[in-house]
Amino acid sequence: MDFLDRKVSNKQTIMLLDKKGIEVNEEDAAVILNFLYLMAKIQKKNALMDRKILKEKSNKSNINSVYD
Repeated sequence: MDFLDRKVSNKQTIMLLDKKGIEVNEEDAAVILNFLYLMAKIQKKNALMDRKILKEKSNKSNINSVYD
């Protein structure tokens, strides 16, 4: 899985984790970043889906109120 638009590098991840007392190598940092980017992608997709569902419900509600 390759995320082309990454904003955080493996080196930045290593440095950040090191500040918290967690030592990881370049390979581990890549795995962690892939996981976090995947979670973010899933969350974004779910948020867009939720927004679409709410919009559809709102539209149905507006249509029903016109006919009431």
